[in-house]
Amino acid sequence: MATLTIRDLDPQLKSKLRIRAAQHGRSMEAEVRAILATELGGPIPDTNLGSRIRLRFAKLHGVDLDIPARTDRPRAAEV
Repeated sequence: MATLTIRDLDPQLKSKLRIRAAQHGRSMEAEVRAILATELGGPIPDTNLGSRIRLRFAKLHGVDLDIPARTDRPRAAEV
């Protein structure tokens, strides 16, 4: 197991952590482990460009977008 040291922790944040740990019946160390497991325990998200683009437009659910024709520039073959 690894050891993690956190320096310069804001006293208010430490107090909130202490209270949260007490509410869950855990030590502060166990509470931090639980928070990290909850936040980082899932699968690593696919972060390549194509996946990010797909996720951004997935909410459209196949909606057809009106894409205007490009008439502002001549095509390379026409020049």
